Amino acid sequence: MKRLRKGARRPPDAHHPPAQSSIEAIVAERRLIIATLVASGVPRRDRADVVQGVVLGAWRSIKRGMYRPDPAENARQAFRKWLHGIAWRKAWHYLESAYVRHELLSPEPLGLLREVIGPSLEAQVEAREVLEALTELEPSQRELLLAVDEPDSFCAYARRHGMNPATAATRLRNVRRLLALRLAWKEDL
Repeated sequence: MKRLRKGARRPPDAHHPPAQSSIEAIVAERRLIIATLVASGVPRRDRADVVQGVVLGAWRSIKRGMYRPDPAENARQAFRKWLHGIAWRKAWHYLESAYVRHELLSPEPLGLLREVIGPSLEAQVEAREVLEALTELEPSQRELLLAVDEPDSFCAYARRHGMNPATAATRLRNVRRLLALRLAWKEDL
């Protein structure tokens, strides 16, 4: 047995048997994972990648038998605590990694901010998210959304496609709601 230096404490051995859980149970706690990452300071642009790392890390840990909850404790609470710990550690590793820390040496750093021309990086990322959400729609739904921007009236679009204008308007509202839901889901990440 390896000797520990004086004063060093060894973590206690796990006394409980390993518990099994499904990947669906991990994904069901996505809000907890995202809340932990937000509280830890992970930027929105990288949150989806870190969430994926948390889910995969938790799944691999369960497969290796590292999830050993106390049977006397509430099963869901124990699972959420364990998952919170994994998310917190992944966020810490992410924030401490070298590729996240960008250092810019300049005698006049604020002068560089004034030179930026064009849309901001955040606006570009949001535009990409909207385009991704649009590509996930069916072609007929995309066509309906884009018909609003045509020079002809929306009623003319409905007539061309053999629809009642009220039906076309209802379908447009439904497609807009669907797009808003997809964007809200992507924003949570």
